[in-house]
Amino acid sequence: MKRLKKKKQNGGVEVNGNGPGIREPDCGRKQKLTVIHQALIRDPVDIETLRRAAASKGGLLTDELRRKVWPKLLNINVYDLPHKPGRDVRENHKDYNQVLLDVRRSMKRFPKGMPATERAVLQEHLIDIILEVLKRNPQLHYYQGYHDVAVTLLLVVGKRMALAMLDTLSNYHLRDFMDPTMDSTKHILNYLMPILEQVDLELHDFMIRAEVGTIFALSWLITWYGHVLSEFKHTLRLYDFFLGSHPLMPIYLAATIVLHREKEVKQTECDMAMVHHLLSRIPQDLPYELLIGQAQELFDLYPPALLAKRAALQYRKSLSISTFQAFQLSTLHQRPDSVLQRLTKAQGSSTSRHGLDAALPGDAGPLWQKGNRMVKVAVWGLSATLGAAVFAVVQTAMDWGPEVLLQLF
Repeated sequence: MKRLKKKKQNGGVEVNGNGPGIREPDCGRKQKLTVIHQALIRDPVDIETLRRAAASKGGLLTDELRRKVWPKLLNINVYDLPHKPGRDVRENHKDYNQVLLDVRRSMKRFPKGMPATERAVLQEHLIDIILEVLKRNPQLHYYQGYHDVAVTLLLVVGKRMALAMLDTLSNYHLRDFMDPTMDSTKHILNYLMPILEQVDLELHDFMIRAEVGTIFALSWLITWYGHVLSEFKHTLRLYDFFLGSHPLMPIYLAATIVLHREKEVKQTECDMAMVHHLLSRIPQDLPYELLIGQAQELFDLYPPALLAKRAALQYRKSLSISTFQAFQLSTLHQRPDSVLQRLTKAQGSSTSRHGLDAALPGDAGPLWQKGNRMVKVAVWGLSATLGAAVFAVVQTAMDWGPEVLLQLF
């Protein structure tokens, strides 16, 4: 505990573009790129090295690397991806109207410089991806905020890989959020206070007296912070970390954020509304690298099994937790992409083009700056079909409807 607090007090320097401070030396960056590349070409792929790289300073560094490493962290064969969803995925889907509404309200999740026409095409892709995952997994239930995870994946890896990744995440890391009720989600939130109690009893007791609860961290948890961070690079840095970590790591990060703001919290009037107001507005200039390191330290010191009783959560009942060890083991025997490509060709697959090259955006820049012919064709078709009405959407005052809050009580 003391070591953690000491780190917090001495951690004023931010790195890797997260704010003013010292940048990682080029030699360190080049060395990390080399280490990641070597891990990817080993047979089997060196997953442990990739996990460490995703968690360590700077994360995976570039979108090009993310397109190669993210699938490995989730045990996805890039040469055996699901086909793009058909238009029939929207027919008679019980969640279509809610998904449509949430996606239409997600304009701020797309880069500011993206043309409205291309954003509209990607929003259509986003709807199809979400509905396809739900169609494939009838046991899963859509929740508001799910689209924030989906759009992050879509912007980095493209439509078909995003579909494969979202499907896997929904059955493992996000599984507890996709129950019919929010009971499992609330139980996961209940881990927050026991972590604070271990590290800073005074802060913990202050929050208990204020009766603030943990709902202020709900959107952090269920969107992997995508809904609350304005800088996309910070969202990507956290996704690097979470994709290679335990499903509860986002709640450990939430604890480090609260601990980082300890003085602000204690100086606030000990009132539920005042403390909730402060904590629910996450600062945009957080020292992300410092907090990621502290979250990992907290996880090592106080693992979920140790906190389970205090969190009022029977450890075995969390699907995300109970399936994680088996999921981790399943990632350890993956072949490198060069071998997978050779095997695919040897099998004479007529769908080999449906693999990495067809599924992922190119490496030269963001998807929306590629001048992609297929995107342009989709834009023309969308414009001809729907006209200007699809681009005249007015962003609502609230990002989410009241449904998610009503389920909490």
